[in-house]
Amino acid sequence: MSQQYETAPAGAGATSGHASPGEAHPHDTGVAAATATPGTSANYGRVVAASCFGTAIEWYDFFIYGFLAPIVFDRLFFPQLDPMTGMIAVFATFAVGFIARPIGGIVFGHFGDRIGRKSILLFTLILMGVATTMIGLLPTYDKVGMWAPIMLVTLRFVQGFALGGESVGGLLMTVEGAPAHLRGLFGGLIQAAGPTSIVGASLAIVLITRLPEDDLLTWGWRLPFLVSLLLVALGTYVRLKVEESPSFKAAEQHRDIAKVPVVEVITHYWRPTLVTFFICLAETSFFYLVAIFSLSYGTKTLGLPRNMMADGVLYANILAMLTIPAFGMLSDKLGRRPMFLMGLAATVIFIYPFFLMMGSKETALVVMAIVIGAGVIHPMMFGPEGSFFSELFDTRVRFSGVSLGKQIGTVLGGGMAPMIAASLLAWSHGQIWPVIVYFLVLAAMALISTVLVRETKDRTL
Repeated sequence: MSQQYETAPAGAGATSGHASPGEAHPHDTGVAAATATPGTSANYGRVVAASCFGTAIEWYDFFIYGFLAPIVFDRLFFPQLDPMTGMIAVFATFAVGFIARPIGGIVFGHFGDRIGRKSILLFTLILMGVATTMIGLLPTYDKVGMWAPIMLVTLRFVQGFALGGESVGGLLMTVEGAPAHLRGLFGGLIQAAGPTSIVGASLAIVLITRLPEDDLLTWGWRLPFLVSLLLVALGTYVRLKVEESPSFKAAEQHRDIAKVPVVEVITHYWRPTLVTFFICLAETSFFYLVAIFSLSYGTKTLGLPRNMMADGVLYANILAMLTIPAFGMLSDKLGRRPMFLMGLAATVIFIYPFFLMMGSKETALVVMAIVIGAGVIHPMMFGPEGSFFSELFDTRVRFSGVSLGKQIGTVLGGGMAPMIAASLLAWSHGQIWPVIVYFLVLAAMALISTVLVRETKDRTL
């Protein structure tokens, strides 16, 4: 069976990792695809449960920083800076975690394609848990001076490095074993681990932000990080029970393993990698603008109560736990491209009304803006992505290819979006229009990339 790349415009021919209809890629034996069949329902159920649970834990660890940092970290780790500069510094440390993700994606992608998905997922889970727990134990600036932000940045880098492997590995473990007609649904379930963890992180933030200010700044902020130690222990136990991905086992059996996967990705799979990059660039930027940047914008620029903002993020992600797998399942019927394009169009239409609703300072409108943006519109793009990206690559380089495009796109999109938006806000003296223009440019690039992609939902993995 020859596999075809579905990322070139019609008539583009077989160049750089894309084969014309009926033509096999030079590195594709076709054996893995023919023999990689989903495991038993019991085994696959354990894989889905372990992937969802482990991924949710890692995202909790990663997001708890994003939610807490804009609220207190400027005072704990950057008290020597004025409020606006301190906010930019906090978002810069937030971005460090994203900068580390491509490095982690390349390293763990290499070994994930060489030795398997399971062992990588165990290592990344433990690494993330250790880094998160240590953040909860850090001394602050008033105790050790500049060493405090230095240690914070270092641990944030380790978090991002670990997530660079986890965010793709857990997805591939699930999608590669799913029935072909349900890949969108099961890919969406793994994607929904993100908002599930955000709900956990949001609940933690809602609880601790109700503490008296002095308690929050002295010990309260540490608690959500320290909880990670118990969660990681549970996640490690669950992941030890699962089997390797059937697609990887088939590739390994037939010796269809790339020697240096990332080199093969760059030389033969650069088109699907670019598609993954531009899609992630816009999708993550939208989410981090409406769910992370909005926290700081709402509290520090508009003077809104921090509880109002935290509640909005919580409600949005409770809804997203349902809408992400629902839109993933819908992509099994409609296709990955149509579903993503609908979501992208919705972001373009909604981005300006979102900031208008925020500017109203009315509780109902502010909460509704966050819920619509992060709970409905973002899931329209995020739900189909898990299966979409996996279907763009062959098994031999799938971990590396998805990691490279996804992690770099996420760095320049989600990781940089809050910092860029805060800088644009400072440059424009509080005017929001430069932030809107910035996002619209990213959305236009994602639109062009998606239009040039052929449908992938019927491809054999």
